[in-house]
Amino acid sequence: MTTNLRRPARRRLADALSAALAPVAASSLALAGLTLWVTAGQAGSPPRIQVAPGRVFLPYGGTTETAAFFSLLNSGGADDRLVEVTSTATGGEVALSRHRMSGSGAAYRQSVGSVTVPAGGGVLMSPAGVDVTLRAGKGWKAGDVVPFTLRFEHSGTIRTTAVLIRPADSAS
Repeated sequence: MTTNLRRPARRRLADALSAALAPVAASSLALAGLTLWVTAGQAGSPPRIQVAPGRVFLPYGGTTETAAFFSLLNSGGADDRLVEVTSTATGGEVALSRHRMSGSGAAYRQSVGSVTVPAGGGVLMSPAGVDVTLRAGKGWKAGDVVPFTLRFEHSGTIRTTAVLIRPADSAS
């Protein structure tokens, strides 16, 4: 009779151990995988944004609308997004935009809500791609410096400047 009492107790103990073994094994496997990921340097790091001083085209032909261009570099391990650009020196709204070609070969400006700056990469703004559209301030001339504040989703705000140039000078 004592043999029969021991057998159910052993079975209960074995069942309890096997029930506990599955979550312990899964947790150990996940921890080992995460440790390898971090050790290999794949866990990433926060974005680290750098903004080079930019340039602003002087408007011509009687218009006050123009564009600013910046080089954005992200040496961090995670993407970031440029979500807003402001300037106290402009004559109106400042907006992110992208130039698109229409079917007839003409270009048009399309507003964009944000610009992604990829981890380990960058964005080079240009007249053929992403830029900052703005209205020129009064009395602007070549060589003037315009202050800008760029706001990023994760990196916060970065203050920078842009020099006013004639569009023909941008090739040099």
